[in-house]
Amino acid sequence: MPRHIYERHYVNRAGWLRAAVLGANDGIISVASLLTGVAAAHASSRQMLQTGIAGLVAGAMSMAAGEYVSVSSQADSERSDLERERRELESDEAAERAELAGIYVQRGLKPALAREVAVQLMAHDALGAHARDELGLSSQHRAQPLMAAGASAASFAVGAAWPLLLLSLAPAGMLLPVIFLGALLSLSILGALAARAGGAQMLSGAVRVSLWSALAMSLTIGIGFALGALT
Repeated sequence: MPRHIYERHYVNRAGWLRAAVLGANDGIISVASLLTGVAAAHASSRQMLQTGIAGLVAGAMSMAAGEYVSVSSQADSERSDLERERRELESDEAAERAELAGIYVQRGLKPALAREVAVQLMAHDALGAHARDELGLSSQHRAQPLMAAGASAASFAVGAAWPLLLLSLAPAGMLLPVIFLGALLSLSILGALAARAGGAQMLSGAVRVSLWSALAMSLTIGIGFALGALT
């Protein structure tokens, strides 16, 4: 009996990895930028804490709402395409079988074999075969709005909690540099780990995230200093 060979494919991680990294990155960058900006404007620790908590809650809810609306729209499109495909199968199954066979011919099968594959797959699950091979849909990758919203909110909140922890641990006179450097360090580590999980180079992932994060925080710090000078 032939032994099954397990192959690791990084592309299978793309969906959840992107969502988790995006949420955590947004959480760290958003709240760290808020805190460093108000610190530069000479806000007190209490004001910074209130700002950070408000940013965490608002950001998490914004991520959840945006992800829910986006994925719901995708789910609506998927349902509409499946319903249209179901009607076409009921009205003209022969044409749909020929269409499916044509897809397999384009992928490299000989016409006779493509027709046989189409016949057998449609006999097993006609709608599933067309959903997978014509529409590019599968049960593993169907849009799930509530799950996507919850995952985005949770990952944002986890990321946003880190700058708040740095705020609570930093000495009073070192709030801005501790939050800036601590957030930058965590973001570079997160970028490196995400790159490794996706099969890319860790250094390039860390550098890419660090540069954009430093730019975002630097801009808010500059604005904070400017506003602080006016008051």
